[in-house]
Amino acid sequence: MLLAWTTVEDRELAEQLATDAVAEGVAVCAQVEVSPIFSAYRWKGQTQTAREFRILFKCLPEQQKPLEQWVLARHPYEVPEWIVVRPESVGEKYLSWAKADSSNRPL
Repeated sequence: MLLAWTTVEDRELAEQLATDAVAEGVAVCAQVEVSPIFSAYRWKGQTQTAREFRILFKCLPEQQKPLEQWVLARHPYEVPEWIVVRPESVGEKYLSWAKADSSNRPL
């Protein structure tokens, strides 16, 4: 299993991206942090700040590229955050559920 995340400034958009990614089979699960996070970053030589909502996607390795393409095609930012990590451990029952659910959907 892989964990991938991005952020957007709009909660409704975050929830829609999370729901649609699961419905379209490019992620097995997606979660949106309910409270906005504070982000500080450099953009075009200036320090910027924003309130954003983080979307955490859970996917299987074969979903990684389709999920990335799917998210980036729908993301409103010019340079969206996109980070993917492999957890050190995933519960056996949870991983079995993810594999069983995703095997019923074409990528």
